[in-house]
Parts: sequence; C-alpha cells; structure tokens
Amino acid sequence: MWLPQVLKPVSGNSTEKAVHVNEVAVRRKNSSKNIHLIVNLLVKHCHVPISCFTRQRARRRGASPRGLACCPSHHLWVNPESTIRYLLVEDSTSADVNQIITLLDNGADKAIVPLSLAKSLLGTVPAHRLLLLLDVANVSAVSDSVRNAVSGVLLKTSSSGGFGLDVDLVHSVSRFFVGAAVHVLAPDLPTPSIIRKLVAIGASVVIPFSQLTLGSTSQKMISVADAFLAPVVSDRPDGLFPTVISSDLHGKRSLGLVYSSCESVAESIRTGKGVYHSRKHGLWRKGETSGATQDVVRIRVDCDTDALEFSVVQHGAGFCHLNRASCFGDLDGLAALERTLASRLVDAPEGSYTRRLFNDEELLRAKIMEEADELCRAKTKEEVAFEAADLIYFTMARCVAAGVSVKHIERSLDKKAMKISRRPGNAKQQWMPKTESPKVDSSKAEAPRTSLAPFSKVPLDRNGPIRMRTIDISAVSSEDRAKLLKRPVLRSDEMIAKVKPIVDDVRTRGDCALRELTAKFDKARLATPLLLPPFYPLAPEAQQLDPAVRDAIDAAYSNVYKFHAAQIDGAPLVVETMPGVTCTRFARPIARVGLYVPGGTAVLPSTALMLGVPAQVAGCEKIVLATPPRADGSISPEVLYVAHKVGAHAILRAGGAQAVAALAYGTETVPKVDKIFGPGNQWVTAAKMLVQNDTDALVSIDMPAGPSEVLVIADDTCNPAFVAADLLSQAEHGIDSQVVLVASSLPETVLAEVEEEVDKQAHALGRVDIVRESVAKSLIVKTQGPDIAMEFSNDYAPEHLILHLRDAPTWVDHVKNAGSVFVGPYSPESCGDYASGTNHTLPTNGYARQFSGVNTQSFQKHITSQEVTMDGLQTLGPIVATLADCEGLQAHANAVRIRLGM
Repeated sequence: MWLPQVLKPVSGNSTEKAVHVNEVAVRRKNSSKNIHLIVNLLVKHCHVPISCFTRQRARRRGASPRGLACCPSHHLWVNPESTIRYLLVEDSTSADVNQIITLLDNGADKAIVPLSLAKSLLGTVPAHRLLLLLDVANVSAVSDSVRNAVSGVLLKTSSSGGFGLDVDLVHSVSRFFVGAAVHVLAPDLPTPSIIRKLVAIGASVVIPFSQLTLGSTSQKMISVADAFLAPVVSDRPDGLFPTVISSDLHGKRSLGLVYSSCESVAESIRTGKGVYHSRKHGLWRKGETSGATQDVVRIRVDCDTDALEFSVVQHGAGFCHLNRASCFGDLDGLAALERTLASRLVDAPEGSYTRRLFNDEELLRAKIMEEADELCRAKTKEEVAFEAADLIYFTMARCVAAGVSVKHIERSLDKKAMKISRRPGNAKQQWMPKTESPKVDSSKAEAPRTSLAPFSKVPLDRNGPIRMRTIDISAVSSEDRAKLLKRPVLRSDEMIAKVKPIVDDVRTRGDCALRELTAKFDKARLATPLLLPPFYPLAPEAQQLDPAVRDAIDAAYSNVYKFHAAQIDGAPLVVETMPGVTCTRFARPIARVGLYVPGGTAVLPSTALMLGVPAQVAGCEKIVLATPPRADGSISPEVLYVAHKVGAHAILRAGGAQAVAALAYGTETVPKVDKIFGPGNQWVTAAKMLVQNDTDALVSIDMPAGPSEVLVIADDTCNPAFVAADLLSQAEHGIDSQVVLVASSLPETVLAEVEEEVDKQAHALGRVDIVRESVAKSLIVKTQGPDIAMEFSNDYAPEHLILHLRDAPTWVDHVKNAGSVFVGPYSPESCGDYASGTNHTLPTNGYARQFSGVNTQSFQKHITSQEVTMDGLQTLGPIVATLADCEGLQAHANAVRIRLGM
C-alpha cells in the first residue's frame, strides 16, 4: 500500500503564496494510534485550489484534510521521505497546464486530472506521470488518444450504486484501460475480501484517511495492516510470510531473510520499526536488546503475493548476529567506499593523504578536476573504468565531507529525472573549447584526413562548411583501400542478445506481451494488435488521405505493379535430360508473408508498396503488414490505402522486435507467416536474424539490413548540383548513412563546385544536423578514369549506384555488385525509392555481393519434379544403382533394382 501525500493551498503573501506538499507518515502522537500529516516540501507558486487525493475543497478551520490512501498496492511507504506524491485536480477550471507542470517539476510524482484537462496535457506531460480522474458513468467518453496518454485512472463512484462491491464492473473498465493502473474510489468501507478481489483483477481501492486506523479493524474503520495484507497469502503451513530485508541506504542490498506474521507487520506499521516473527519466540523486535534497530522505509509484496520485502535503515553493528552489515557478507562497491570514507573522516591521522583531502578544499577540488580531465581523455574500456573509479573516489570524499550520502545523490537523481521542463543542455562557456573557425575558400581548402574508414569518428565543426573527406585512391596502400570498403561494425551478437527477451516474451505470452510492448515502446495502448479489412475508405483514418497523395500512390502502384508483373515466373521449365527422363521446375507463391513497414511518427507508404505489390503479383495467400502505430493507436492513412491496394489481409499494429516475433511465431490473433520482408532499425534486423535461425519458427527473411548507402561515380560531364543532390538524398536518412563520391578524373574545379553545392543544399534542408554528421564521415574517392572507379564500386557493392558518366548506359554492363543502378543525369535515386517501378528494398552493408533486392521471385519458391518412364529407368537405373553402391546406400540401390528385377 502507498500513502500518497497531500497538496493543500495555504495562506501567504497576496502576490506570491505557497503550496505545502504534506507527506503522509505512520507515527505515534500522544500515545494515540492515528495517521497524521507532516509538512515536508515547500513549493513557491501562485495560489491554486488543488488538493492531492482530497475530496473536500472547503475545510473547516482546524479540521484535518480528508485525504485518501490507495490501498492495497504492492508498496507500503512508512518513511515520509520516500512517499509517492499524487496531485489531484478536481476542478479543471481552477488550474492550468503550467500550474500542473510546475508542481510536477517540484516534487509531485503524478497528476490526477479530469478528462477535460487531460486533453490539454496530451503530449506535454508524459503518460507515466498522468492519471485520469473519471466518473464511472463517463468511461465511454474516453477516446483512444486520451487512454493512450495516461498511465492509469481513478474511478469516482456513487454510494447508491454500491460500486465498491461491483468487482465485475471494475473488471470491465480495467479491460478498457488495458495495461494501465486502475484505482477505485469506493464510497463504502471495503472489506479485506473486496480488496482481494480487486487486486486479483489488477485494481486498487482508495480509502479515506478517516476510515483508516493503526488499531484493529472495526465496522467504521479498517486497519492499515489488514488492508495491506488482504491480498497476501502464505504458502507455509504456519501461515508466516518469508521476508527479505534490504538496506535502503545501500541500493536495496539484501541484509537477510526472516519471517513475518500479520501481527508483526501490523506492529511494524504502527511503530515504524523492524518487527518480525521468530519461529521459536514469536514477536521479534529487531535490535531491542543489541541496539541494532531498524527504521522501516517501505514494505513491498512480491509478484506472487506470498512474500514480503522490508526496506530499512539499519542501525548499530549491522543486521547479522555476527556484527556484519549483512548475513550475505560485507558491503562492497560504493557502499563500502562510503563507509570507509565516513570512518576516515572521523579517525584519519593528521597529515595523512585522506585527512589532507578532507581539510584542504583546494587540494580536493584540484584532484576532482584532474581526474575528470583524465576520464574525458580515456580511450579504451579499461581506461574509462579506471579513471571513472578515481573520479568517483574523490567525488565521494567531497560528498562525505559535506555530509552527503549515496542515498542523497540517488534522491537528487530521481528528482531531476522527474522534471518535465528541460534545460537546453548547453555547457558553460568556461568549459567550451576556445577555438575559432578560420575563414577558408571552400574551393581550395582540403578536408583533413583524420581516418580512412568512412564511418570513423571525426572532429565536427558545427559552424563550418558541410564537407566530405577526400582520398586519392592511387596514394593509398592495399590495406588502406580495404578500410575504405568497410561499413560500421554491426555487433549482431550483442543486438540478438538484447532482442531475445522481447522475442521470447511474445512467443510465450502472445497478444498480451504484444500489447504491453507496444504500450512501452510506441506509447500506444491497444485493445487488439490486429486490424482487419476494409482499410479504405471505411477506416476512420483513411478519411484523412490527401487526394493528391492518393493519386501519387495510384501512379506509383501502377509502375511498380507493371515492372514486377513482368518478373513473374509463370510457365514451368521442362527438360528431357535423356530419353524417358523428364525434369521440371515450377514456381509457387510463398503462402503467408509478413511485410515490415517502418513507421510510428514517419509515413512510409513507399515501403508498403515495394513489399505489398510483389507479394500481390506472386499470388501469396496471406499478406500481413506490420507497422508501428501512432501514439493514439492509429495507422497513417497512406499506409492504410496501400494495404487496401495490395489486398493485405491484416495489419499488425506493432513495431520492432515484438512485431517480428509475432509474425514468426504467431499469436492468438496474429497469423504466423513463412517469410518476413522489410527494412528496419538494428532491433528489427537482429530479431529477423534470430527467428530465421530458430528451427521452431520455420521462417525465412529477405536479407540482412544496415544503414542506407549510395555511391555516385561522376566524371567531367556531370552536373555538380545534381551530384550533390544525389549524395544528400541518402545522407539525410541518418547519421550512420554511407555516402561515397567516386571522382573519375574529375577536374578540381568541378569537384570544388560539387562540394560547394553539398554545403549550400545541405543548409537548406530541415534535417541539416543529421546531414552534417553523415557527410562529415563520407568520402570523396579520386580515381584515374572510369575503369578504376567501376572497380572500386564493385568492391564496395553499394545499395544504390548512380552513374554520372559520359555514355552512362554503356557502363551498366561493367556493374557486378550493386543493389540498384541509376543511369545518367536524369535518374535520381528518389525515382527508384518511390515510383519508377523498381524495388527500393535493397541489400546494404556490402551484401549486394551475395543478395538481390526484393523482387517478385522473392515471394515465390521453386519446386522440381521428375518423371521417369519404364524405358527411361532401363537406361538410368543401372547408373543410379552403381552410384548408390559406391556410397554404401544399399536401400537406395534396391529401390531401383526391385523395379528392374535386377
């Protein structure tokens, strides 16, 4: 159970009033058992009539606020400093968005707001910081966009309906808010039985402070302990709960294992001290005789609701009876360092290095600055770890001297992480490098050669011209030439290890895992992950389709369909290899295909076209598109229209590794496919590689994928503006895009014009920051003549190859390795990306040496057959039997001999 804090307006200066954030604590006062409020945090702000978990807005003088406690959840906070703070806005007319954000910035964990105010906060306050205050009668008024923008709901009910007892109704509401926290404001005092039923369906009941007591449960009040323990069930014959004790000050390090009873938990809640149950002596007040007492910070229930965790501040020699901090050994890491420094602060000898650090602020400052500089200069993993350890040592010395603990640092980090308003993130001027960018003539200056590898890290001048690096191929060694052909290292083993838990989760839990992962990664909460036809024009999103875009898609579809229809492998191949022996090969469509279309905030109907059209032409029986949904759960109208055009059978609203897993293994609603197509980020690529190698999945993929790339070969006939535009068309994809210009005997004046055009056109792009980084890692490779240029291109094996050459069509015959070739000055790569008719799903990362781009036959499989007549077997049979005998396979030979009577 958690006891949320109360925010109440208090009187103050007329121009600037204060809002006190009062924390709820369990403590004793004048020997009476009660729950009191203590003031903890003061936030300066204009007067706002907002109260957190407070039902009555007007209070009588001297009356305590009738706050509310959510109970039971899996947490019970006993220490005020750790209490979760909830901000409840009951009247949307008396608060605005800026007030809510200010209070969240200044310590409130979550805001609970009415539906009208929630709509104003969409996209401003993160979903995990926002809950919806909702009357149970108004659930149907909540749109998908609002539901996906909150992490939970507080349901208000009337006493006349007895809602506190209607668990079935709560369950139906919780299914609408799938994956979200559901709290129920019950008008009547709930019984432990009702609490158990609500927890079983994932809901929490909210109980007014006036109905809570630290004493025994009565007809008018329920014990905090009874409410907290209601859903907890022991699996032991003696009814005790296994209890893990962890240290709140030391990163929740385990101190030991004990047992708790209902009586001991109630006593801990009442006193705030560690009280447990000894199997020999009954109630056990930890440290009562030894002095090793505990202040309880938090009590948690495990996922199976049969064990507890007490997070405590341990006093005395430690938890263990051997006078150690933990029963599982001594402290280590930061906890041990903190303890050692705290000890040395007290007893370090005068004149020792440690004493000097504590006494001499300038010395300590100098050491911190020195170690910070060395950390920044470290290169290898080992060096970084070594220098970071030194910096942490001196930083902790500074903290201990100031009375700051690791726990204080953690709390500060947590508080900063809760900020919604963000700083620009710029460094102070005194730490910025003091360099000036000299004015250079871009037509004459040469780019620095810091590395030959196109993806190497290079100095980036954000104020200078956007330039590529230049290499003369005739001046490099064979070893350096090989470096020029390399791409960024794809750590497929590391990525596969990262995606495997996601894939396994979807494989095991199906739609449930899909919905949770989609909510986590795409911020969309879906009732079902699958959309079924019709996608156009009946789907609501389809109504938003721009007619001009629809016409463009129609034209592109026509071209792509025409080119891919010509590729169909129709008539069987029939060959009589010898008299009476006929061999045949024929094509059949792959029955079920999954098409991954990257999306989310982006709109990529072109990829849907490039994958959907050949699948349609090939005659695949089931076409399933997978694309990440937008935050409100919808799919872009452009992709919906393409799905309609290509005859897709379903759209899976999911992205990343989870979508690949659903396609590979199938779920309750998502059909399993036989082959997965489509580009994606490294998570998608790793997941495709993982499922392809799983024999249980029985699924293949189109090809491995990497960052987009283009190689342009240009000679003196080129138009510099065209060349620059082609280079930038790939550079804007991402900072890891691979862009190479091979200058075939290109005059220096023309090369300078190309570089000037790159800089000028790049600055006119909206994605100029991305382009600046990708171009800085890109290369101009100088060669003598088109033959050497083409040789380099074939070794590089680019995804896109653009030929700005004299008599460009004649050079197509020289191309050995490329995904797709764009011939001549009026064939921009963009045409192939969208509408010329060729496919834009192409091999990257040098895989053009082994793979083709996606085509119609990618969606077909070829089957062979043979028919042998009796006369044919008379000739062929002895040959087969001889070879079978040679290999020692007697049954093979017998299958022939039994037919021939041999």
